[in-house]
Amino acid sequence: MLTSPDDNLNPVHIDHHARAMEKDGERHHQPTTPTATITHAQDWANRDDPDNPRNFSLKRRICSTIAYTFLAFVSTLAASMYSAGIEDVVKTMHVSEEVAILPLALYNLGLAFGPLIGSPLSETAGRKIVILVTTPVFALFTMGAGFSNITGLIVCRFFAGVAAAPAIGNASATITDYTAGRYRANSMAFYYSIPFCGAVLGPLIGGFVSQAEGWRWTQWATIFFIVAFYVLILFTRETYKKTILQRRAKRLGVPGPATVQRSRTESIRHFATVLLLRPIHMLITEPIVTLVCLYNGFLFGLMYTFVIASPWIYQHYYGFTPTGQSLSFLGLVCGAILAPFPLALLDHTLYQPRLKRFYELHAEDERFPAEHRLYPSLIASFLLPACLFAFAWTVRPSIHWIVPIIFQGSTILTSIQIYASANLFMIDAYGPLYGASAAGAAMLSRYTLSAVFPLFSLQMYRALGVGWATSLLGFCTLAMAPIPWLFWRCGESLRRRTKYETSA
Repeated sequence: MLTSPDDNLNPVHIDHHARAMEKDGERHHQPTTPTATITHAQDWANRDDPDNPRNFSLKRRICSTIAYTFLAFVSTLAASMYSAGIEDVVKTMHVSEEVAILPLALYNLGLAFGPLIGSPLSETAGRKIVILVTTPVFALFTMGAGFSNITGLIVCRFFAGVAAAPAIGNASATITDYTAGRYRANSMAFYYSIPFCGAVLGPLIGGFVSQAEGWRWTQWATIFFIVAFYVLILFTRETYKKTILQRRAKRLGVPGPATVQRSRTESIRHFATVLLLRPIHMLITEPIVTLVCLYNGFLFGLMYTFVIASPWIYQHYYGFTPTGQSLSFLGLVCGAILAPFPLALLDHTLYQPRLKRFYELHAEDERFPAEHRLYPSLIASFLLPACLFAFAWTVRPSIHWIVPIIFQGSTILTSIQIYASANLFMIDAYGPLYGASAAGAAMLSRYTLSAVFPLFSLQMYRALGVGWATSLLGFCTLAMAPIPWLFWRCGESLRRRTKYETSA
């Protein structure tokens, strides 16, 4: 191991020991090496550095991951929970159905642009402080939405989405801080199912809330979820390396990690080029980013199509009551809950053995091809349209309602297989240097499309019927099914031609 046999030579251990002795009322001084102290304030002291989040206790890592993951869950729950109150908004505010859907669409649009605020803050202040600041803002705008007229509702929902977005981005970043790359698929499998689970559970909870108290309580009830999971964040520790090292340097009284000093003009240029234009440029010019964002964005749009259209489908074809319409989302919820397990199984049986054999034959600094992340996508890419076609033509009174509900759940399950593995492939392909920009492009595209789809979904189902409307979606997913196979065959060639340097 890299740990020094003499703890007195390790300034990190010295600092922890000194603080422990001071708690007992004693003054304890140890000789330190100034050069080593400065070095340890600019990077981890060694592989076992106790300040490294990957060396936190297992209990702390699990609890912190749960806290951040469930706060991200609330962000997507809030998006769709409102959908259950759309009919009540139409009746009480005397607006058209199209106008009543806008607060749902605008919230998702806010999620798309939220990283423009969250990313710069997390780079300068750390992950935890961003959540501590933005989550109360999220709660306040959600509360305001519950008290508003239609104009205020639309505006408050948009800004609630902007404030909720950092919770989604920081959850994935925190899991990355805790988990080494080779084990990341298992941790991220559960995180990637969270946006889907929150979005399909929202209408189920919101349906009962709206029936009992009206649409305004779909907003106020969301605040209880926000507060419950916000409290858990208070007990977590910072995981952003730069922030941790800066605090260590301040504690030791030595210079911390090098920071780039920018003037106001340079800061604006950095924000515009790196945080805004680079993700958009990658989205337009990088085939990997373009195709992954197109595919995953469509999957999010598909999910919100079900959020909007499912109550009408089961009411129109099966005569479900409002309670039954809410319970019809159980199939989607079960599909989202079960999705991490096939991802973990495929990682264990396919990815990890190949990774082990690769490093038995190659040097440690060589990169394992990112295409191996695509196993779940390769399997699910053609299963998804099959599930959609099966759902499309089993929704009829002569077939029991449980059959289409099962196929709906299967649709979400296969969607998450594609979504999670494609994201991991894209991030591994670009590495940490430009992977964050690629992830920003993905978040921008998927929440923009999830804002657009609800605007026409219900009208499409009413005009075409469930069979042809869902079949149209099935044909779109069938057209995109070859994308993972294209990456499997040509991924290395695409990565060689990238305009952006890939890093390990």
